Amino acid sequence: MYILNNALANVWRHKGRNALLGAIILVVIAASVVALMISSTATSIIDDYKERFSAEVTFVPDMEKVREEAMAESEDGMVRMVMPTIDADQYLAFGESEHLADADFTASTGVVPEDLTPVAADLGGGSGMMTMGGGGPGESMFESEPMSFTASLQGNKLAEFDDGSRALAEGEMPDADGEALVSTELAELNDLSVGDTLHLAGELRNIDEGALESIEYDVTVVGTYDDLTDEYGTSPQQNAFTNRRNEILTTYDTVLSNYVAGMQGMQVAATFYLEDPDLLDAFTEEVRAEGLPDVFDVTTDSATYNAIVGPVEGLKSVSVTFMIVVLVFGGVIIALLSSIAIRERKYEIGVLRAMGMKKSAVGLGLWSEILAVTAACMLLGLAVGSLVAQPVTDVLLAGQIQAAEEAAAAAEAQGTGGGMGMQMGPMGGANQADPDAEPLADLAVALTPGTVGQIAAVSLGLATLAGLTSLGRITRYEPIKILSERN
Repeated sequence: MYILNNALANVWRHKGRNALLGAIILVVIAASVVALMISSTATSIIDDYKERFSAEVTFVPDMEKVREEAMAESEDGMVRMVMPTIDADQYLAFGESEHLADADFTASTGVVPEDLTPVAADLGGGSGMMTMGGGGPGESMFESEPMSFTASLQGNKLAEFDDGSRALAEGEMPDADGEALVSTELAELNDLSVGDTLHLAGELRNIDEGALESIEYDVTVVGTYDDLTDEYGTSPQQNAFTNRRNEILTTYDTVLSNYVAGMQGMQVAATFYLEDPDLLDAFTEEVRAEGLPDVFDVTTDSATYNAIVGPVEGLKSVSVTFMIVVLVFGGVIIALLSSIAIRERKYEIGVLRAMGMKKSAVGLGLWSEILAVTAACMLLGLAVGSLVAQPVTDVLLAGQIQAAEEAAAAAEAQGTGGGMGMQMGPMGGANQADPDAEPLADLAVALTPGTVGQIAAVSLGLATLAGLTSLGRITRYEPIKILSERN
């Protein structure tokens, strides 16, 4: 108890020296409060954005590699380029990756609705079948002519209901297997109503063996939709098959119910979302191991992700770096001041040691002094840091947003594809990063219990550093020598 009482008394006896030391500690703690508040809030914002917005991954065929493979496999001098595909089984395997935040699967196949007149029936149908040379020029390698599709069955392709291009007119969205939506045009043309059953015929084909296999679907109409999309979209061909009013919307599993591995005729795709764009290389290694052909490049929409999260991550990095610098320089200054203070108090230490007090007890007393000063500075530092944290955050965030915008503009001007530049889409075409992706305009910081705990740990560390410095100096002094030098 004497050591503690004496330590508290010494705080006031050496108030000038302790005020200087306390000012340094206060600055360090206040700066740490600001930095930790920014870092804590930025971390929670980043985590929240990663949950709600993740980097989209696309598999883009490298046409140069496709051409090289076709030329290498050519035996008669004729180059036969075949658009590479990814099996549904592979897509499902890719979706098991632990690096993904989410995965959306879609599938489609051509069909012929039984006893149903498609929209634009007078234009005929289409198959999308590639006619490949067999016995002679222009001769089909299939034993029979491929089916001429007049409609398409689309599984889980419902994104346009979110952007307003399509809207539910009657009934409900397909949820269970075997349920489907049809366009109001198709329903009115054929007098369809909710509850009707459609029988759809289709086929799969084996390109290598030239065999065709029939498939069938029975789906129940559970609703109709109004369609504001372009009637033929981007298709260069205009027929019943490419007319979007003949798209029958159903679930992914419904389309895949007739899937046969190794057969073509179904277009299966998936949109994968990484938890973080930095995981792209690790995800690429996984999908390569699962059998993704080398002709596919794995890309991610890092531009949109960085446009939203980048400034916040930059702000967090700046705040953490600033805190580390302040702690390092502050710790050095505190250690020097503590060392100087002990030199000035040699006689006091010599008297205490001559009275029989052990070095550890003297060190404990000095540590108690600095701990009391640090505790007062921590309370004041929490108040000061909380007051200045928001203005500092606003200034730093504005600087990060401006830097990100300048970097994006420079990259776009140079055509490097960085920042908000060009991105390669799922079909290999160039597209801009999401124009609606805007960074946070403000960041409301707050002092959390976790931050208070971190500040307490920082304060304890500073006090311990000063105490250890003092103890290190004490061990160099012998009481008899100190008193003799004093005399």
